[in-house]
Amino acid sequence: MREGLRMVDSDRHVIEPIEMWKEYLPPEYRAGAPYEQLIAPEETLEQRVARLGPKGMLPITPTLMIDGQPAWQRLSERTQVEMAWAAAQRTVAYESTVSPSHHLRTMDQTGMDAACFFPTMALFILRIDGMEPTRATAFARAYNAWLRDFCSANPQRLRAVGALCLHEPEVLPGEVERLARFGWKAVAVPPNPVNGRTLGHPAYEPFWAACERHSIGVALHEGSNVRLPSAGAERFTTRFAHNAASHPLEAMLALASLLEGGVLERHPRLRIGFFESGCGWLPYWLWRMDSTYEYMKGEVSENVRMKPSEYFRRHCVVAIEPGEPGLQELIRMIGTDNLVFGTDYPHTDHGEDIVDHVMELRSVLPEETMRKLLWDNPARFYGIEG
Repeated sequence: MREGLRMVDSDRHVIEPIEMWKEYLPPEYRAGAPYEQLIAPEETLEQRVARLGPKGMLPITPTLMIDGQPAWQRLSERTQVEMAWAAAQRTVAYESTVSPSHHLRTMDQTGMDAACFFPTMALFILRIDGMEPTRATAFARAYNAWLRDFCSANPQRLRAVGALCLHEPEVLPGEVERLARFGWKAVAVPPNPVNGRTLGHPAYEPFWAACERHSIGVALHEGSNVRLPSAGAERFTTRFAHNAASHPLEAMLALASLLEGGVLERHPRLRIGFFESGCGWLPYWLWRMDSTYEYMKGEVSENVRMKPSEYFRRHCVVAIEPGEPGLQELIRMIGTDNLVFGTDYPHTDHGEDIVDHVMELRSVLPEETMRKLLWDNPARFYGIEG
């Protein structure tokens, strides 16, 4: 609790130790476990500095590799140096965030009552287009087994968000049931197409039905530079442009796919969350889809029987960024029941004072709205009682 307000961190990340894959994967998949590899290990420090400048002095975080290739796409060495440099400027190094006790301590320091955990490295490992489906499922199960152990340190405060891959649609209902037996209340899937299937594809219908049946929220969380079709990936060569484009644009396209495919019409109790995309895209996108629906509803009348904005209000939450413009306009448009807040900790996208910034919203938002944003809405989405 902070200043009288209970808080849920709706988007927090673990940093998975590389060793965990060989420990948790089935024996038949351990030889193909991800591994780390230094870039140009034969290069001297002087050569690196001459090539990359002063930041080249920083020891470069080894590249995450799988099957002889980087787990991500279009991530240059210079970008990795910049990311490592940014991480080094933080008060806490990434290595210490592997510990559940570290998260509990920093949650206490910022006033977080509970936090919902998404992957970091598994965001890339589980999102490789064309990976053999049963192998992809094995990776997802291994990650979830590790996450279960991680959160067992304090399962009431460390809330697991199960990570699913979408390569093998026929096994997804069983995976949802398995995670429901763990007591988990949410799963994370990519907003991107996987093996040519968007989220509205008929192959996923049993998955959506299982999530609705077990009251499992589905969190859509983009990861820029993943090896999936991604908005901007074919146009840009820098992480700057790709990251800026892919997070909001993939959220927009995912919502359109869920509507067009009839997922939200057929499953009225399904909960969908949009994370790490901000909310600034939402007023325009809902207006755009509502306007288009008015004169094109005939072709989607079986799957879309209400305005898109009405489906959003019924089904969805969106994670805000404290400093982004348009928040009050969004509230005017959709109300206060669909907003949540996440820190993205310990990733370097946001400063460690992001909780201070969200608390500053008290100067422009009513106390009831703050309570909904920080506790009521995320608690409802994630099934947190109390």
